[in-house]
Amino acid sequence: MNNPLMNTKPTVLAFDVFGTVVDWHGSIASEVRRLNLGVEPEAFATAWRKGYRPAMARVRSGELPWTKIDDLHRMILDEVLTQFGITSLTEPEIRHLNFVWHRLNPWPDVIEGLGQLKTQFTLVTLSNGNLGLLANMAKKAGLPWDLILSAEVFRHYKPDPETYLGVAQTFDIPPEKVMLVASHKDDLASAHACGLQTAFIERPLEFGKDHIRDDLHQESFTNYHAKDFLDLARQLGI
Repeated sequence: MNNPLMNTKPTVLAFDVFGTVVDWHGSIASEVRRLNLGVEPEAFATAWRKGYRPAMARVRSGELPWTKIDDLHRMILDEVLTQFGITSLTEPEIRHLNFVWHRLNPWPDVIEGLGQLKTQFTLVTLSNGNLGLLANMAKKAGLPWDLILSAEVFRHYKPDPETYLGVAQTFDIPPEKVMLVASHKDDLASAHACGLQTAFIERPLEFGKDHIRDDLHQESFTNYHAKDFLDLARQLGI
């Protein structure tokens, strides 16, 4: 449903990536299954992601110096391997597993949807993932970004305002000419508070088929509410 709160048409679409563009849970569970680690793959994926926000909070609070997501993922992974009692992996194998975040698979609608959106808008990432991660992911998955922007560029993790406003500053446009596209409402609410337009994308299976999301209703702080990227393109007149 199109619920425009602003009359200005955006020129830049900034995309959250983990969960919005790529299926982190399914991709990680598949990797764990392939490695035959003797643990429940979905539980392992959930546990790894569970450490994501607390780790970033330690950076945002100043407890840790600036630390890129690859390194935070490794800190969390070491804890999760201990939690699950996994001791069989060598250091190169652990490093390869940590880089599974560079190899996440896009949702089925993503490539076609981004292709349509790219005909009328500039497409950029706005992810907490670091630059190398996002570049490798785009290369593997064929994601047609016009520019890769990351929290690493701004030295702030979302939801710090510097990230959202940094996109507008990068393109020298007012915040309302940027639209954040995300499947996470806290991300969208923070972007809205900074003056950006917002589009919510439903990803009911983000946390796996056994944990279907129950927060897919429309909110007052979203300009657009779409089933997927193809639906968003349709609502934007493409």
